[in-house]
Amino acid sequence: MEILIAFDKFKEALSAPEACRIAAREIALHFPTATIHRRPLTDGGEGFVDTLVDALGGEYRELTVTGPYGQRVTARWGLLDATTIPPTARSQLNLPAGARRLAVVEMANASGLALTASSERDPWLATSRGIGEVIAAATDAGVDGIVIGLGGSATNDLGLGALGALGLTYHSSPDDAIAVPFPATWSTIARIGGALRPDLPPLRVACDVTNPVLGPRGASAVYGPQKGLQPDDLPRMDAAMARMAHQLCAHLRAPDSLIAEPGSGAAGAIAAGFLATGRAQLLPGFDFVSTLLGLPELVATADLIVTGEGGFDDSSLEGKGPGSLVTAGLAAGKDVAVFAGRIQLTMTPVGLSVHPVSPPSLPLAQALRETPQRLAAAVRTGF
Repeated sequence: MEILIAFDKFKEALSAPEACRIAAREIALHFPTATIHRRPLTDGGEGFVDTLVDALGGEYRELTVTGPYGQRVTARWGLLDATTIPPTARSQLNLPAGARRLAVVEMANASGLALTASSERDPWLATSRGIGEVIAAATDAGVDGIVIGLGGSATNDLGLGALGALGLTYHSSPDDAIAVPFPATWSTIARIGGALRPDLPPLRVACDVTNPVLGPRGASAVYGPQKGLQPDDLPRMDAAMARMAHQLCAHLRAPDSLIAEPGSGAAGAIAAGFLATGRAQLLPGFDFVSTLLGLPELVATADLIVTGEGGFDDSSLEGKGPGSLVTAGLAAGKDVAVFAGRIQLTMTPVGLSVHPVSPPSLPLAQALRETPQRLAAAVRTGF
């Protein structure tokens, strides 16, 4: 019997590798002769670096950088040998011929939500400078390309902070520089100056959202609230972002149309900032990781697929992480089980068994604290 166990993280409770380990331990008690394949999932968020480095036998590097609110944080990034990437996944990267040294970095551990308590989040004061500092360090290491995971960001700054760490400057007057241009300072910025460092390698921006920069489906409207944006502040934030996006595009000689492109609003519109440099391309995060981990082949041979994450709802089935795995597994006629802290499906697809890890009445703080043992109990009784 072949069993594929592939969990994404339970946000603020369990990492994807930890969830996979717990599920594998319990499932092995039910199916002691089964061959179990563990594949932690990520679509570009927390764990993106660990997943790629562990899968490809890469090398970890650490760097102290500017956190989203100016605090010092330790960000971990990875150095990979691009020739170890499976050919299909390597072709998705579309790197220059001969590229060998590849860096993998993530927003979550440099400029991420998890680095600040929920009560302290305020996107007006958050900067992406930290991820820019990681990219600068990877560039200093002489890599031929950088893959950037965007999930879990705390920022809504159009990537201006990151681009400041890579050479751009921001000025309220010819002689007055603004070192860290978070949104609360944008109204004072009269011009953008400087230039990107010339040795910046190709950037591949891994994300699975299709949001543009502005509007009702834009970065601020959709993701601002989880970063602390108050509803009354949305029009002001969107107007400020529109002004700075046009100013950035003008300085980098990029077309204004890119701010309407699907995916440009990812991670507080840092995707748009990277695209404006002319050195970045968007990369479907889950498709890339799925190919790299060999998930299509494992789905084809599996008798049972077990997946899950912190919350699983109708939007999960629209092309991200565990939802994509569920869709692929059901299409292949496999038995598929989902274990999640919260499950809210309008209609459960035929062939899918769902298992809530915590009862809806349980207070969130307690549910998060007890997730490891509750996941173990749910898997133990689920088969």
